[in-house]
This record gives sequence, C-alpha cells and structure tokens, in this order.
Amino acid sequence: MRHYLLGKTKPKEYREALWRGSVCFKTCKAPSFFRKRRRQKLTTFCGFIISMANSSSGAPHTHNKASITHVIFDMDGLLLDTEKFYTEVQEIILARYNRTFDWSLKAKMMGMKAIEAARVFVDETGISDSLTAEDFLAEREAMLQNMFPTSELMPGASLLIRHLHAHGIPMCLATGSHRRHFELKTQRHSELFSLMHHVVLGDDPEVKQGKPSPDIFVAASKRFEGGPIDPQNILVFEDAPAGVHAAKNAGMYVVMVPDPRLDSCFHESADQVLKSLKDFNPVDWELPPFENKASQS
Repeated sequence: MRHYLLGKTKPKEYREALWRGSVCFKTCKAPSFFRKRRRQKLTTFCGFIISMANSSSGAPHTHNKASITHVIFDMDGLLLDTEKFYTEVQEIILARYNRTFDWSLKAKMMGMKAIEAARVFVDETGISDSLTAEDFLAEREAMLQNMFPTSELMPGASLLIRHLHAHGIPMCLATGSHRRHFELKTQRHSELFSLMHHVVLGDDPEVKQGKPSPDIFVAASKRFEGGPIDPQNILVFEDAPAGVHAAKNAGMYVVMVPDPRLDSCFHESADQVLKSLKDFNPVDWELPPFENKASQS
C-alpha cells in the first residue's frame, strides 16, 4: 500500500479535487510536486492521506464485518443496466456540436442529481452557450422515455437481492432517479424491487443535495424499522464514484461494482471493489452464505 500526504503547497486542482472527494492518480508514481525538497512542507496540511491500494483481489479492507445488519443499493448501473441509455443519448446530443463524450466526464456525472449532472455536462463539453442545462435535460428526457421501459437487470442483481431477503437482511434502494424515471425503469421488475423495505429517490424532500453529499444515504438509514441505523451497520452497493463518496461521507461501508471503462483511480475510496455483483461473497462481510454457489453462474 502506498500513501501520499497532500500538503497545503499542492496545486489548486489537487486541493479542489480533494474537497470534491474525487482526487486520483493514474499511476503509482508520485506527481512531480511530491519532491524531496518539499516533503517537509507536505506534512502540514491537516494530515490528509490518500491511500493508493491495489483492490484487484476484491478482498474488502479491514472492517468490523460482524456489524453489518442492513444493506442499501444504488440502482442505475448497479442493479439495472441503464447507464448505457444516458451514454447513448448524450453522445447523440454532443455529435451535433462535433464533440465526443468520454468516460472522465461520465465519471463526474454518475450519481449526481439530474440538474447538477446537466450543468457539469454543458459546462465541461463547452456547449453551454448553445444549450442550457435545462434544455439539455428536456431533450434527453424525450429520448430516454422510450428507452427506460426496456431496462434489464445487471448480472447477479436478482440472486443477491433474493438471497438477502430470504435471510431477513433489511434492504432499501437509494437512487438519484426521480419518481417518474424510477417507475419506467422498474416496471418490468416490480416484483423484485418490492422486496426492498423502502426506496429513497432523488426528488425526495429530504435529499437536499445529490451525491457525493450523504443526504440520500442518511435519509435511507432513518427509514429502516428502528432507524436511524448506525452507519457502521450498513453496507452500501454502488457503481459511481460520487455514490461511493456519498456513502463514505455518511460513515457507511461500500462495495463498489464499477463499469470496467471507469479509471481504476476512482476505486480507492471503496471498501471492496468487484467486477460484478456475481462476484460478491456474503461471507466476506459475515452475512449468510449462498446455499448453492453454482447457482450464481
């Protein structure tokens, strides 16, 4: 494991990235500003530490595994294969302006409230003079309406949800999707989603700010029976960097199941990183084991 101390002398972009919870380094080599002559100064900035851990094994970081009693799921890109719809529509819109949509931008938008993501989209692609965030959302909405009802489950989603439900593990959904989109996306899978104790959506009055703010996970914790639940007793499943940071900001444990196209530098904050929900082993978190592991394939 490699640690970098980020000092007050670091460049502005690293200070801002740290504040957003999105700082990452693409290689294991320290950036050029981490030089020996400045190392002394770099230890003075509140002791912020970024851990560059190799998570390829999928083993969870050290934690009190026996404390997990409740589970919270994100939805888009984790349980439902819907992120591809957003990508397709945004590529179509950008093509009109001879711009391309890349995964660094996708990573910033994932998990945010719609209007916040829209502002990032038009600003960072340089089309804000031609298309407002509000107009972008209206155009995107019209195209997505026909796509959402075709949403399919991600591999391993049904198995895991049914397994946890069968063993009495309370679960809920915490998604940035608004009510109208949630209903379109889940209409083919209503029976499965009915196994959730409750659902917290992006337009919920208690969710004042989108991810990476912890609002949605704090609200979700309160609504479990006997809530609020101690965050150290909650395991969150997320696919988006903003969602991972939101859960960590709420004090919860996080299993990240990222899109393979997402840069691995965004994995570092998660307690466990998996390629698929099919790879999740409940025993890692001292949850009830799958009765028949062959059924996961």
